[in-house]
Amino acid sequence: MRHTLRRSCSACAKSKHSCDLGTPRCSRCVKRKVQCLYANEPLTAPQKKTIILPLGTRFSSVDPFESYPQTRLPRDHVQRLIHSFLHKIAFQYYPLDLSPTSNPFLVSWWPQALGDPALFHVSLQTACLDEELLAQRGFQASTVLMADSVALLRRKVEDSALAVQDGTMNSVITLAAIEFGKGNTRVSEMHVAGVKRLVDLRGGISSVRRTSPLTARMVSWVSLLVMGHPQFDTQDDAGIGDGIPPIPEWRLDLPILEDQLGNLNIDHPVKNVLTRLRCVFERAQSAPFPNTRLHDLTCFAVHRLLLTAAGAHVSSPTTECIRYGIVLYMFIIQGPTYFSHAALMNKLVTNLRQHLEQQQFEFAAHQDVNVWLAAVGLVASANNTAHYEWFAERARAASASLQLRSWTDTLSCIKRVLWLERVQSEGIFRPHWDMFFISSHNDVTTTDISQPTTPRSLVAIRSLPRGSPPGKKQSGVVTSSMDVIGFG
Repeated sequence: MRHTLRRSCSACAKSKHSCDLGTPRCSRCVKRKVQCLYANEPLTAPQKKTIILPLGTRFSSVDPFESYPQTRLPRDHVQRLIHSFLHKIAFQYYPLDLSPTSNPFLVSWWPQALGDPALFHVSLQTACLDEELLAQRGFQASTVLMADSVALLRRKVEDSALAVQDGTMNSVITLAAIEFGKGNTRVSEMHVAGVKRLVDLRGGISSVRRTSPLTARMVSWVSLLVMGHPQFDTQDDAGIGDGIPPIPEWRLDLPILEDQLGNLNIDHPVKNVLTRLRCVFERAQSAPFPNTRLHDLTCFAVHRLLLTAAGAHVSSPTTECIRYGIVLYMFIIQGPTYFSHAALMNKLVTNLRQHLEQQQFEFAAHQDVNVWLAAVGLVASANNTAHYEWFAERARAASASLQLRSWTDTLSCIKRVLWLERVQSEGIFRPHWDMFFISSHNDVTTTDISQPTTPRSLVAIRSLPRGSPPGKKQSGVVTSSMDVIGFG
């Protein structure tokens, strides 16, 4: 055998790629799932420790004999944080997939973190913040992890090859979410600007999506939530361009609106989205698409609608009402993913209310639209008392005008505008309307929630909407263990 002083592994040397000298396997070999062999022991290899997961761990994707990068935290603390990330944080970040065999944070993110010290520290930090907020004894450990995360990331960004890795972008966008949850808006926006530059180096968000779907989804969505407006363009309806792509169902032939909605005075970009969504939702009744597909659809539609809202063209209040109604509806049916969307939802609810107050007569001949907008506004404003009461009055007026006497009557109106049939859909919208029918002594059928709906229980529902932690959030104020991490 020929003697060599080479320190990189055989796979990296053969492909002429930079090797991070990780042991027992470098990060590139971990990602490619190939054998990692060293001709010589790497002199600069970082020390690693062995994970010992508790007995009964159900995640088949996690190898209990894998090693993890060295940290400054005690061994038992690190293993506790690992357990928390694998059993709790992964599913809070990505509730769209609750299967341990397919959740991307278990099958893709975590193996990558084991070979990437920066991503490993950032991942531990999400679990550590959750633990410290629950304990209410300070943030010593997460402060250490944050300092080391930033230091490790700086080293990676200085290397042009390491800077554009998925792990680097995943780390930066997660730090953006953490800082935003802490109220450090300026730092969070700096992280978003940095990850956008990395995306550009990779050839754009669509290029990242082709090779790293999880990274592309998380970067585009969290950037939107942090900044409050889209940071990436969308492809056209045919899927052409460098932006966020539409789902395959979006590209099918566009039908013509034949009902009353066809007479609404809506600008073409918004009417196009409304019409295509109705078509997609109708097909989903016979062939339901998975949660990840819904997330992709939501990301594309929300970006498309908010991008056209930022244009120079001044749209009518009717167009803007439909625009913000659709955006809020998509947020509602998807639920929070990666990071809380509460701050952006409050902003969108305010916009919807302002435009509804500006138009007076447009929806008089389109009462179904009035009911639909009221339904969306009620759910979206459930943690804002002032907005909620305003939408409640609008809902009562629409109910009286159409002589709605039950949730069944209300649902019929909503479905004529925009509705995706899912298991949890009625449970999200119905309680708010049952309150009106109960208070007016109408006959009400049994509700879909676990207990009979009463005015008192509806107050609880209003103050604790799906996906939001207890208490009213304010910018920069931590009110629960999920605020800093950004869940809820």
